[in-house]
Amino acid sequence: MSFSTRQIGAQNTLEFRTFLEKDGKVISPFHDVPLFANEDRTVLNMIVEIPRWSNAKLEISKEEKFNPILQDTKKGKLRYVRNCFPHKGYIWNYGAFPQTWEDPAAQHPETKANGDNDPLDVCEIGETIGHVGQVKQVKVLGIMALLDEGETDWKVIVIDVNDPLAAKLNDIEDVERHMPGLIRATNEWFRCIPDGKPENTFAFSGEAKNRKYATEIVHECNEAWKRLIAGQADKGKIDISNTTNQSSPGYTTSTESVPADSRRPAAPIDASIDKTFFISGHAV
Repeated sequence: MSFSTRQIGAQNTLEFRTFLEKDGKVISPFHDVPLFANEDRTVLNMIVEIPRWSNAKLEISKEEKFNPILQDTKKGKLRYVRNCFPHKGYIWNYGAFPQTWEDPAAQHPETKANGDNDPLDVCEIGETIGHVGQVKQVKVLGIMALLDEGETDWKVIVIDVNDPLAAKLNDIEDVERHMPGLIRATNEWFRCIPDGKPENTFAFSGEAKNRKYATEIVHECNEAWKRLIAGQADKGKIDISNTTNQSSPGYTTSTESVPADSRRPAAPIDASIDKTFFISGHAV
């Protein structure tokens, strides 16, 4: 499938939006991109929200029509993750699986916590740095269960199928064998990155579960999304506008409300964003 992006404004501004297009027509990265990229469901599509080594906290907007990617805010100010030594920004290409939803009304039997009301988060560990709005084809390797303010916030570990290491990575134990230290670094990153909140914790004592377990979670979240898009679950403030699910109450053929591309060079960011933080009590 041929995907491209439509950018509104400049990165590092409140006006910035990245919409996804297919064949020049705006679509929703949340609802319109297929989760599975092949018929046997072994290759999945992921939406890159945040390229590796960058700091801006970008995310698919659940509330805005056609769910553009924008920068998260706190008290009206743009949010950036701090550099938690020895890391620089995000340490993988970070994004989400389309057509997945962590249902806030459903409690997972093992984590004992409800879903966080977001698409399923993805950490892509390949060597190529992605770009905002990129649709990558990936395979699932494992999963970690972050417990964020009482909610289950799954983090799926994947690799781009075109990465040089992809053929050697088929399950979570392969990651440690060929990329030693990455799983530990991932655990550390999520523990130390909260800004102004208590330290994050993990279910399963921080263990990364295997590919089979991760695949089950992906399918569960896909089924939850199917209920959401069909109007069978409480969507709250989620916008379910889409151009591909004709039986959905959010189905539409009109995308004229989306502005034309007006991309501009990224705005400068405050020099403090590049500061490195040393967190006491953490092994580094």
